[in-house]
Amino acid sequence: MVTYIDANSAPMKNTGQIRLYGPEGFEGMRKASQLTARCLDELVSRVKPGVTTNELDAFVFEFGQDHGALPATLNYRGYTKSCCTSINHVVCHGIPNDKPLREGEVVNIDVTYVLDGWHGDSSRMYPVGEIKRAAERLLDITHRSLMLGIEAVKPGARTGAIGEAIQTYAESERCSVVRDFCGHGLGQLFHDAPNILHYGRAGEGPEMRPGMIFTIEPMINLGRPHVKVLSDGWTAVTRDRSLSAQYEHTIGVTETGCEIFTLSPAGLDRPGLPA
Repeated sequence: MVTYIDANSAPMKNTGQIRLYGPEGFEGMRKASQLTARCLDELVSRVKPGVTTNELDAFVFEFGQDHGALPATLNYRGYTKSCCTSINHVVCHGIPNDKPLREGEVVNIDVTYVLDGWHGDSSRMYPVGEIKRAAERLLDITHRSLMLGIEAVKPGARTGAIGEAIQTYAESERCSVVRDFCGHGLGQLFHDAPNILHYGRAGEGPEMRPGMIFTIEPMINLGRPHVKVLSDGWTAVTRDRSLSAQYEHTIGVTETGCEIFTLSPAGLDRPGLPA
């Protein structure tokens, strides 16, 4: 049984109820999400061969500090970094370290800032120098998958419509959709109801209603969809070591469709753009 609740009267924990936010919540989410988008814009020129993901992580922390925000991942369930950096066959939750990035790699950087109690969550793919055509194609397909999922968001539709749009397109391009991870509700909580699956059928899942806020963050593989989590307890990789990519936006359901809170103010959140 899916239940919906006014976010103002909901307890500050994930109860499984879906919160519906009003204009104040949407404004708080705009501010937090735009700070995240601006940070991701700043990273475009910083991702290059020889740079370490620890250096990028330090920038994410400092950028947040400079703007009165904290990274939500820092000390979250024992995670010790300010962002996630997932390289090549790493699907998600890659941990920044001191290993330099190499020419031809691709890296997903996932940032969530908490600003005035609101969470802005977004991730993008970054090419490290010149990348192979297969990688370029995967980035294009993954971003298109995300945007098709967003196009399926409208009041009265079910969340399964998002998954169906993503799965249908990705599989038509001979790629696979990771099933082990999903999008999620957020707002004043980092992870909340509902879960947003990136596969499925249009008639399944909770009904989307104005005021719902959640992420859509498909992970698309060039090979098979299966993943495993490494011994660090965080890093998820493709079992067949095929290339993986992910793009993520935070959106709010409106009366007519949705608002994308984490759009890049500089238009840098699409693949194939120069640094």
